[in-house]
Amino acid sequence: MFRPMIFMLGMGLVASASGMVASNEPIVPVQPVKVADAGKVELGKQLFFDPRLSKSGFISCNSCHNLSMGGSDNLPTSIGHNWHQGPINSPTVLNSGMSIAQFWDGRAKTLAEQAGGPIANPGEMGFTHNLAVDVVASIPQYREAFKKVYGKNAVDIEQVTDAIGEFEKTLVTPNAPFDRWLKGDSKAISATAQTGYQLFKSIGCVACHNGEAVGGGSFQKMGVVEPYATKNPAEGVAGLTGKDADRMRFKVPTLRNVELTYPYFHDGAYWKLEEAVDVMARLQLGRKLSTDEVGQIVAFLKTLTGDQPDFKLPILPPSSAQTPLPVPFN
Repeated sequence: MFRPMIFMLGMGLVASASGMVASNEPIVPVQPVKVADAGKVELGKQLFFDPRLSKSGFISCNSCHNLSMGGSDNLPTSIGHNWHQGPINSPTVLNSGMSIAQFWDGRAKTLAEQAGGPIANPGEMGFTHNLAVDVVASIPQYREAFKKVYGKNAVDIEQVTDAIGEFEKTLVTPNAPFDRWLKGDSKAISATAQTGYQLFKSIGCVACHNGEAVGGGSFQKMGVVEPYATKNPAEGVAGLTGKDADRMRFKVPTLRNVELTYPYFHDGAYWKLEEAVDVMARLQLGRKLSTDEVGQIVAFLKTLTGDQPDFKLPILPPSSAQTPLPVPFN
């Protein structure tokens, strides 16, 4: 009989520079970002918002990872080049630097590697790396910025994706109510949310959803106790390995800001957090939760919404007379 891994951890408090921090807990507070190279991050931000990295000139990284919508697009599956319906739900970019790998199947090991994928995907941004670099390199302000940051006269795709990745590393969401509670603020979350957290631990959710990101640290099969019914063709890790044992095995998503990143799961099949909690409890843990128990866990999950990235939209460098023209949806 399947038995979920159960964490029964006591609540201890230890001193830190920011106050009292809970020890022996499977979840730890998100730390504020420390920017090592502000110039590189600013360059990456411009590229993240620049639709000229797409064939049509209309789609940017922010199109599917909208920073005003929890770092996702709130669609079951994303819309790409030429109105192509994507095969899988767009995961949030917020706190993504904490994940063990990128994409649902983990095919990209770093944020920089992930950034290059959509640019050359015909169903996403629909371009090629060479053409995207040609566009960027044709813009004098970009050439100057790349030379200042990377010390080279030539622009290449590795620099483009590295800069985007460095910007994405700054997209963390600290100071969530739950983090404040972990640090000793007993009034930061409600009694219902506290009960929900204890339930979240006792039934085994923390076996996969733990750490700073409350997820993103492992790959697990979707449908351990009961199979997950879906019409979505995504195979998970099996699409990379070809192994039947990896079918429906996906990277565990972060639960940070989860109330903002609906619809849920790799196929975006569930729009309500209550439904997602019920499905996960039944399929992964073999537990049929009561309505009250679902509500308690949802109350806890909503305390994981942190401060959203504080930034101003960048002023993109204007195209020059030599900038290759985009080809709208062609």
